[in-house]
Parts: sequence; structure tokens; C-alpha cells
Amino acid sequence: MPAGPLRQRADKALAAAFPEHSRVALQRAFDAGHVRLGSSVISRDHTVHPGDSLELDFPDVKPTELRPVKIPLSVLFEDRHLLVVNKAAGMVVHPGAGTDETTLVHALLAHCRGTLSGIGGVERPGIVHRLDRETSGAIVVAKTDAAHRGLSEQFAQRTLVKEYLALVHGVPPLLSGSIRKAIGRNVQHRHKMAVVEDDTGGRAAHTDWAVVESFPPRAALLRCTLHTGRTHQIRVHLKSIGHVILGDSIYGWKPDVSVPTQPERVLLHAEHLAFRHPVTDRVINLRAPLPDDFARVLAGLRPPVPKARTRVTPRKKTPAKPRKPAARRRRS
Repeated sequence: MPAGPLRQRADKALAAAFPEHSRVALQRAFDAGHVRLGSSVISRDHTVHPGDSLELDFPDVKPTELRPVKIPLSVLFEDRHLLVVNKAAGMVVHPGAGTDETTLVHALLAHCRGTLSGIGGVERPGIVHRLDRETSGAIVVAKTDAAHRGLSEQFAQRTLVKEYLALVHGVPPLLSGSIRKAIGRNVQHRHKMAVVEDDTGGRAAHTDWAVVESFPPRAALLRCTLHTGRTHQIRVHLKSIGHVILGDSIYGWKPDVSVPTQPERVLLHAEHLAFRHPVTDRVINLRAPLPDDFARVLAGLRPPVPKARTRVTPRKKTPAKPRKPAARRRRS
């Protein structure tokens, strides 16, 4: 162990000596009795001194209890540390009560088979953020403890770029705006969120928005930038300014005959994701193509493109050449 303070806790000494390993991984090693000073197993709060020689090994990664399921995935980026998937609308991210084996985690276990080093001691993909079932678009997933820790720090420090496209009912009177309203659980409907006062249990939330395209008076396409990550944040914030997302019946959308193509789900798409790679420090800047169902509703709102008329230019008539008079025969 390298020289340091005169004495310190064993877990802090190892964290400083092995920064590539997460504190959780080191704690697992202590809890499993895999850290020794000489021939003695020591606890994480054991006091160590400069010159002490510690030995450790990490416990085996436990296989997940979930079954890998082969489900087609649209991968935007992948290396041995992480991957970014363009999640399809309708897919649940993480297994839970009432879900089946069609979640993103089930699909990732099959896609990443043999490449997961174990997040939290279990062979599973590291989900660092989530998208609602009906929301499509880019979601980043860690394959290793180090990547999971680095990505989680970026989300906590809000250094990532997260931009969504939302097709909303009506057209805002301004071209852009910023919404800073706390969000909390709806006291009457527990499955819903609502804008609440800060002192009533709400959490601060910040969303910027800008109009990308408008279809007055029916709808507008907005680009929303998230600065916080509250449940249903964009859906709740846009409703609070009078522009519910098309298809979002939970927050007030009702079918409108003025919209030519009726939405089949909440038209919210995580279109742009940018972050620093937690291991290589490379900037990863990705855009998820708009899904077909979203594009169809947009196409129905846009006016038809008039067909270009083909102008026929009349051909100029070439003047006929004057005919030479026939030569007369002389009489002899």
C-alpha cells in the first residue's frame, strides 16, 4: 500500500489505491471476507498504517435471476463499457410488478451476453436513467461498474445533454420558454405527477423548450431540454403551460378531429443525448431517428406539397426557305 496519512480506515485506503473500482465493489470484498492484512481478515473500518500490506480479491459476480430474451434492439453506440439504445415505444425499461419478459433489461441480457462484468455484484446491465413505457428514444446503459459509476455521476451533476421532441396540442404564443416548477405526486391520483409547491413535498424541476415547427392552431413540435430528471417531468411541465402532449390521455389529451392522424401513444421522443464517455473521456453525441408512428402524425399535420407544374415551351416554327422560281425554257 503506498505511503499516505499516518493511519486511516482500510476501505478509504483501498479506495484511494484502486480508483478504477467502485466503493460498492470494495465493500462487497470486505463483506465477503476477501480483504486480509497478513493472514487476518479485516473489516472496512480497520485502521491501517503506512507500509501495511493488504491483499484482496473480489467475490464472483452472481448470475442474474432474469432470463435473457432475444428481442431486436436498435443500437446507436456500443463498446465494451456501455451502449446506447434507441428504445421503441411500448417497451418497459426495467422489470417490475406486472411486467413480463419483454423489458429492455431482458433484451440487454441477451444482447450483452458474456460482456457484463457485474453491476453491484450481479451480472446485469446498469440502468442509470429511464424512459416511460410510451416514450421512445435514446437511453444509455452501463456494462461495467466503472461505467455505471461515471455515468451516474454525470446524471447527478447534470452535465449531460438530454433533448426530447414533443408534439403538443395548440401553439405556444412564444417561440421558446423555460419552466421552473416543482413536481410531486398527485394527491388524488397516485399514478400521476403534478406541479406542486416546494413546501408540500415537491422536488425542483427545470425544463427549457423551443418551437421547432408549428401547425396553427392545432399543434406544435417542441424541443425540450431537461435540466432535472423528475418522473413525467416534460409531460407535467407542458401541461402546466396549457400544451398537453398529443396522445397523453393521463394528462388531459382527448382525440381531436382537427388532427388528421390520431396518435396511438404519447408523442414524446428522446432525440438527442450527449455525454462524456466515463472511461475514455471521449464526447459521445448521438441522435435517435424519429420513429414511424411519430413521423406519420407529423406528416398528417403538414400541408401537402404542391406538385410542380411542368411548363411546356412552344417550339418556334422555322420560316420556310423561299422557293426558287423554276427556270423557263427558251423557244428556238
